[in-house]
Amino acid sequence: MKTPAPALLVIDMQAEMQARLDAGRDCVNPEAGAALARLLAEWRGKGAPVFHIRHRVDDPRSPFAPGAPGFEAMPCAEAAPGEPVLVKTTSSAFASTPLEARLRAQGVKDVVIAGAVAGFCVNSTARAASDLGFAVTVAQDAVLGFDLPAEGLAARPLFDATMALLASGFARIASVDAVIAEQDA
Repeated sequence: MKTPAPALLVIDMQAEMQARLDAGRDCVNPEAGAALARLLAEWRGKGAPVFHIRHRVDDPRSPFAPGAPGFEAMPCAEAAPGEPVLVKTTSSAFASTPLEARLRAQGVKDVVIAGAVAGFCVNSTARAASDLGFAVTVAQDAVLGFDLPAEGLAARPLFDATMALLASGFARIASVDAVIAEQDA
């Protein structure tokens, strides 16, 4: 029996992220959208599972409120027909969606994670996936990382620390090129 392909989890690549990029926020991987588009082309070309996760905040003042401009998907992360879009209200994509059940129903054992933001929802989702027994790969150049200006923290050290912590026991960190090469093997 053939092992199911890894599922690609696209986390929170919403218009608010593009607004942050356009505003000049300190960022790691401002070209993550192009890297994500390469992953999506690979997964779609192989008919492998893709799940889009969107973040929702019910406060109408939030850029992540339904109907707010920031809630919509970035153009690089639009769902293709048949690709599920799960809307979460928590940091982890597993805590407030049926993601785990959907992955298990398809026999998925491995996930590749891309999206936003490294230190928040990507981190939470990767850790939860690992805790649930999935083998996790984070496609690091397809992950956005931003600064925390209120705390005086730059984007690069936050991103590097997040990737190092994930690599220490929760996920394999790999480039998009490496992830695609594995899919082609």
